[in-house]
Amino acid sequence: MTALTGRAAALVAPGKGILAADEGPRAIAARLAAAGVRAAPQNRLAWRELLVTTPGLASGVSGVILGAETLRARVSTGESFPAALRARGMQAGVAAGTGTGPLPGARGETVTEGLDGLPGRLRGYARLGARFARWRAALRIGPGLPSPVAIRANAQALARFAVACQEAGLVPVVAPGVAAAGTHSLGACEVVTSLVLLEVMSELHEYGADFGGVVVQPAMVLPGTGSGASTAPGEAAEATLGALNGLPATVAGVAFGAAGRRPVAATGYLAALQRLPSIWPLTFCFGAALAGPALTAWHGDPGCWAAGQRALARRVAMNAAALAGRYGPEQELEGAGPG
Repeated sequence: MTALTGRAAALVAPGKGILAADEGPRAIAARLAAAGVRAAPQNRLAWRELLVTTPGLASGVSGVILGAETLRARVSTGESFPAALRARGMQAGVAAGTGTGPLPGARGETVTEGLDGLPGRLRGYARLGARFARWRAALRIGPGLPSPVAIRANAQALARFAVACQEAGLVPVVAPGVAAAGTHSLGACEVVTSLVLLEVMSELHEYGADFGGVVVQPAMVLPGTGSGASTAPGEAAEATLGALNGLPATVAGVAFGAAGRRPVAATGYLAALQRLPSIWPLTFCFGAALAGPALTAWHGDPGCWAAGQRALARRVAMNAAALAGRYGPEQELEGAGPG
């Protein structure tokens, strides 16, 4: 096993998943403001420090994705964020894209940007202590959407990113995101997710990526959030696994995004996935679905720091239980109460 495949395997190790804390300045400002926190740089930094220094976080989290700003910053003890994560038994990751931009000729669709200068940036991230990186595509479902052009353009960008990552010694987390927003059905989401993943895997093969050192991050297959449809976890799990048929058996693992679902619902879907046979490790790569309750509990109050960390630890424990096949809705009521 190479160092790269070993680190990829560690990211999807049994009972562990990935925490995404890489929101861009605009997104994190909105999240902080919604929680009553002034979106100042020091508050952004404090929020990320609260997350990565949560006691026992490594019991259910293998790695944390940071933004480039945070990757270069230090926690209050003086350690860099990557060093703080490493000391606590976790890997530091980084968001490698620079945001989405319009895709010419594709009717308002987008492509993730940041390929220019990417190899040099990735080498710099590795020197700062990053061990993996993520690149997210954003594809919408609608009449005639996503278009073949948008699927192909984003798949090629993901493949170029993945190979550049591996050349820089980083594990690529390839995230071909199908947007949760929309009125699409469960079946439509499964078909589109399957087509997108097939195209991405084809491009990865063409570019010569080592699949054993790749973690794939699709969203869970669910109806659009505007559809009004509700789907039982078992039905969603079957559709989600059905969409993975084009993945090579050698992929290191699959870490699902929460598809815009709230924390308890996301954990329930994750638990349902574990009840079905799979040839890959199946885990999570959650952002707000993992850290949202912690932000609510902390809300920028230094006196609520511990409460925020307890809220995060609780959600990590729920997701770890889901991965281990020990999760049930009744667990959400046990020990619940004020931070």
